[in-house]
Amino acid sequence: MFRSNNVTSRIFERQICTPAPGTSVHYARRFYENIVPSYTLYDVECPDHSFCKFTDDGQYLISFSRTHQELIVYRPKWLSFTCEKEDCDSHDLPSKAKRFDSFFTQLYCVSLASSNELICKDFFLYVENNQFGLFATATAQIHDAPAIGGAIQGVPSIEKITLHLLRMEDGVILDVKVFHNDFINLAHSLGVFLYDDLLAILSLRYQIIHILQIRDSGNLVNVRAIGAFCREDDELFLNANTQWQQFPVNHVENGQHQQFNPDNLFLSGIKQRLLSFIFRNLWNEETDRSMRVHCLKKKFYFHFQHYVDLIIWKVQFVDRHHILIKLGSVDGVVSRNTDQHPAFFAVYNIETTEIIAFHQNSAEELYFLFEQFCDHFHATSRNSLYMNLISSHSNNIHALEQLRCNKNKGTSSSQFVKKMLASLPFSSQSQSPSPYFDQSLFRYDEKLISATHRHRQSTDHPIKFISRRPPYYLKFKIKPGPEAGSTDSRTKRISSFLFHPTLPLALSIQQTLFMQPSVVNIHFRR
Repeated sequence: MFRSNNVTSRIFERQICTPAPGTSVHYARRFYENIVPSYTLYDVECPDHSFCKFTDDGQYLISFSRTHQELIVYRPKWLSFTCEKEDCDSHDLPSKAKRFDSFFTQLYCVSLASSNELICKDFFLYVENNQFGLFATATAQIHDAPAIGGAIQGVPSIEKITLHLLRMEDGVILDVKVFHNDFINLAHSLGVFLYDDLLAILSLRYQIIHILQIRDSGNLVNVRAIGAFCREDDELFLNANTQWQQFPVNHVENGQHQQFNPDNLFLSGIKQRLLSFIFRNLWNEETDRSMRVHCLKKKFYFHFQHYVDLIIWKVQFVDRHHILIKLGSVDGVVSRNTDQHPAFFAVYNIETTEIIAFHQNSAEELYFLFEQFCDHFHATSRNSLYMNLISSHSNNIHALEQLRCNKNKGTSSSQFVKKMLASLPFSSQSQSPSPYFDQSLFRYDEKLISATHRHRQSTDHPIKFISRRPPYYLKFKIKPGPEAGSTDSRTKRISSFLFHPTLPLALSIQQTLFMQPSVVNIHFRR
């Protein structure tokens, strides 16, 4: 460990010392204790855009127009200016240096949405190895849409959902994928999960998991659709018999779902797999025949209709061959607070089409796996170096201590387990890989700021980042909003924070709920 907080001393020590095997990246990241965004430009003059995030490699800053019709992409650059005075550090920056375009260069502006569509401002996924970006546009939700064609009653409908695959270098649209009269949860990318070159898209309305592959050529290729059918030839096999002719199909042709037969009483293929797994597990619990029958009556047949009524809420890849599926009631889909609804988790093998695990959201066994192997649930791309350095309670002792402290404070162990497992399955690319969120380097109030991309209740007090090493110095502060604070304390204000993944550069964006211009501050190392 470095003995000095001086950058020069650290560089000299790096030259003469060799880090332990496997720790060179973490050893180098300690330099960020010295190189921090300690200077702030308040209320910077900038375009009135909705800023989304930096890409995980830091090459691009994504933003959208206020009309949610256009995509605007910027390239981060470092501030440069000349100073004719002797002691430049003691003088204020020139007025030209206090502008947004001193830090960012606009690359292009692309119109994505049609007249009746809007860009989903919370949706963006980045394919780092190809530098592709996935964006979404959609029409307005229809909350009372009739459940026709096999749709789930109570789930809203969207007339048109379009996923756009762009080449980030020049903004060329490479391919699109359109869904008609469907519902995909686009907010914060909850309904779409990216793992390497594979996409899992959940149709909530029709209960279909669409598996797509992003080719190097920039094409979105259908790989499999999991729902009514599990294997690729299931539909062909069933349609070979005339009595199965009206069985619901599982794919989308020309953007339209095939019509389900309302008289069909058969369960979907994935539901059949789930019920079979539950039945076999309970069957194997008992060896005595009478006890086995009693167990099945009590734990399977009594709850049979509850299992049948379960619908898929959310999915994520665990690896290329397994997906984690969260199931619950229809009420939980449209509810803002899903913690109050019972939920279950299943692990599904895409290749063998088998359910290999099934747990309720209060299962201690699943919580133990979550606590010990949290990084495996994030399922980050193998090609992403920065995303694999995000702090979690399975790789950081400080995060683990905080988790166990919260657990000890809880009144009910079962409720705590449910609360923690409510975050599963994780959303894709939902956390910032910035080293300033590394909990082995800095301590900060996670109620005010964290690596998770979410809006926060704004505060007039600066957010402090304190060193984890003795003597626990205050390293830097991030203050959203005007320098003098807000003049109207009654107005509800929210803040978002965009940290560059490698540079000592961050944006704090404070906005009100009345569509007033945002207050953008730029925090950087001067």
